[in-house]
Amino acid sequence: MPIKLHVENISLSFGGIKALNDVGFQVEAGQIFAVIGPNGAGKTSLINSINGFYQPQSGRILFDGVDITHMPPYRRATLGISRTFQNIALYTNATVLDNLMAARHIHMKTSWLAGALFWGPARREEIAHRRRVEEIIDFLELEHIRKSIVGGLSYGLRKRVELGRALALEPTLLLLDEPMAGMNVEEKEDMARYILDIQERQGTTIMLIEHDIGLVMDISQRIAVIDFGVKIGEGTPAEIGRNEAVVDAYLGEGEH
Repeated sequence: MPIKLHVENISLSFGGIKALNDVGFQVEAGQIFAVIGPNGAGKTSLINSINGFYQPQSGRILFDGVDITHMPPYRRATLGISRTFQNIALYTNATVLDNLMAARHIHMKTSWLAGALFWGPARREEIAHRRRVEEIIDFLELEHIRKSIVGGLSYGLRKRVELGRALALEPTLLLLDEPMAGMNVEEKEDMARYILDIQERQGTTIMLIEHDIGLVMDISQRIAVIDFGVKIGEGTPAEIGRNEAVVDAYLGEGEH
C-alpha cells in the first residue's frame, strides 16, 4: 500500500521541555494506525504537529508525498486532513446540522455575493452540501438530534457530532484524539463500529490516540508507543503485546 503519512524524525520543544524527540513512523493508506502511551507522553503534541497547530523544530511531515511541515492548518484541511479534539470543540449554541454544515466551508466555491443572494450556483451548491451532511447524519445515526442544540446533548452524543464534523471535511486522513474518552461501554462500542465503517466503506486512513488498550488492539492494524516524547515501540497489535519495553513502560504487570 502507498504511504499516506510519513512523520520523519520530528522533535518539538516548549522552552526546556521536549514534547517530542526524534519521533518517526509511516502510515499506509487505508490503515488504522494507533498511538498509545501514558498521560503526558506527547501524543496530542504529535497530532497537533500533523494538523499544523504546532510546528516541530526539526524533522519533516509528508502527506501524500507533499512536505506539509510548515503549512498552516487550513491548507492541510484543504489537502484532506481533519481531526477531532481531546476536549470537544463544537459550536455549543448551534444545532447539530449547523455544526456539520459549518465544516463544509472549505468545499464552497461560489462567491460571497452569490451566497448572500442564494440564487443559481449558490443555491445548487448549498443543496449539494446539505445532501452530504444529511448522509453523515444518517451514517452516525444522528437523525433524532439533527436540529438539537449541541450544548444540550450528552457527552457521548457530542463526541459523535464532533466526528461528524470532521467527516464533513471529507478527509482522506482522519486524526482522532481520544474519541472514546469519558464514554460508557455501549458508547465506546458504537464509536469503534463507526471508525471501522469509515475505514472500510470510505477507505479513509485513520490515526487514533486512545487509552482503551483492548479497543486499540481490536481495531488497529499498527500501533506506535510513545513515552516521554520518545517512540519506544512500533508494530502490529500482537507485536506490541509482546514488546517488553512497552509492557514495562505502559501496559503494566496486569495487562499482558
